[in-house]
Amino acid sequence: MENIKKRIAFNKFWDYAFWVTGLLSTFVGLFLLFALMIDLMIDGLPRLSYNFFTSFPSRFPDKAGILSAWVGSILVLLVTAFSAIPIGIGAGVYLEEYARKNWLTDIIEINIANLAGVPSIIYGLLALGVFVYFFRFGESILTGGLTLGLLILPIVIMATREAIRAIPNSIREASYALGATKWQTIQWHILPYSIGGILTGIIIGLSRAIGETAPLITVGGLTFIAFLPTSPISAEFPFISFKWLFDPFTIMPIQMFNWVSRPQKGFQLNAAAAGLVLMAMTLFMNGLAIYIRYRFRKKIKW
Repeated sequence: MENIKKRIAFNKFWDYAFWVTGLLSTFVGLFLLFALMIDLMIDGLPRLSYNFFTSFPSRFPDKAGILSAWVGSILVLLVTAFSAIPIGIGAGVYLEEYARKNWLTDIIEINIANLAGVPSIIYGLLALGVFVYFFRFGESILTGGLTLGLLILPIVIMATREAIRAIPNSIREASYALGATKWQTIQWHILPYSIGGILTGIIIGLSRAIGETAPLITVGGLTFIAFLPTSPISAEFPFISFKWLFDPFTIMPIQMFNWVSRPQKGFQLNAAAAGLVLMAMTLFMNGLAIYIRYRFRKKIKW
């Protein structure tokens, strides 16, 4: 009996120690994020104004803005989302629900997992050879978006597979028992129940994409651009233009890199202000994903 009590006390001690370690680790991450936000706000908050958002970059720090950078970031992310999300979800569904479990599937799974850890500059070099030189898309928004799409594609695939794998088999069996086909089961049960995990993977991928610099510089992202892409709305039928896909671009991280490399103090403050905007964009995307996930889960009845 005495040995049992000692064993229980020992296990409780390690359980408490693990709890304290996890709590401290969480607070370390929150503290670093809070310190970063405070530092950026001290330097960059005074620079945030209407003119800062509506002005192009300039040689003069007081007149410089991020108009071309935030517009370019949004357009590049749109191309990234439309290229990577459907393919990633489709590949994840196929590998988890349709693909046979054999050596070929194992090789594909291993390569997808390895691709998720490949340095981003490698994707830039790949996109330079494929999209810029082979397909001749040039140094354009389309090239930048497809490059980041390749970058986050393994993340979306892996998140989709893990979310689908978490669905109990009893749901599939009940659907089949009522006469549903495999696709009907996936469409009406598997995907709705797994949408939370899928959205989490998508937002993690897009959050990584919005902060990438190296692959976009490799494919021709400009460090200084004083004009906007062509408007997607046209005055002529069909009133939609895709010319903007082939226009030059810059994004927020590239603009920040350009300002940080300048010796003037004013450009350092501009970079801090742009960092605040970039973090706000990331937090907004995360908040939107959490809201959509909440709405989906609220509609689902287990």
